[in-house]
Amino acid sequence: MSDAGIRLIVGLGNPGAQYEATRHNVGFWFVDAIANASREPFRVEPKFFGELCRISLGGRDLRLLKPATYMNRSGQSVAAVARYFDLSPEQILVAHDELDLPVGSVRLKQGGGHAGHNGLRDTIAVLGTRDFWRLRIGIAHPGDRTLVTGYVLGRPSREDGEGIFNALTDAEHVLVDLAEARFQLAMNRLHRQR
Repeated sequence: MSDAGIRLIVGLGNPGAQYEATRHNVGFWFVDAIANASREPFRVEPKFFGELCRISLGGRDLRLLKPATYMNRSGQSVAAVARYFDLSPEQILVAHDELDLPVGSVRLKQGGGHAGHNGLRDTIAVLGTRDFWRLRIGIAHPGDRTLVTGYVLGRPSREDGEGIFNALTDAEHVLVDLAEARFQLAMNRLHRQR
């Protein structure tokens, strides 16, 4: 087993009950699902500007993070955890909503731009690199750029919500692969789904 596997999964989202069920919070949904399956709680960690959960996966420690900084300051929280645990960008997976993918799809990639996503933009800026991994959770595009803000801060339909949760389940099935640095295998498994 390699030490280059994922050690931190960051779910991007906005704190607060008003944002909990919105499309922009699907990153939070993902890490919540992992924590629930592991029966481990999130704990508020002021020094990390967020909530942190520690789980064991395939005999390895893995941490889950929900930044409490709001989306456009996500990097502050990610960088604080990365520094404290001495993690390289290649050991970090950031789960986020993706307008450019259809609902029900999920894709894994390393590096790349932010495509206008404020959480990714700030994480790239604060970490000083694009080389972290991303789990892109499809929410589809509303069709018009002027509708994007209201759309991502809105709740998905019941049907879309089910599609997103199915995609999150698919992603949960490759967590051990990610922890053990079997990235190509994880990609192959995810990208042939749906």
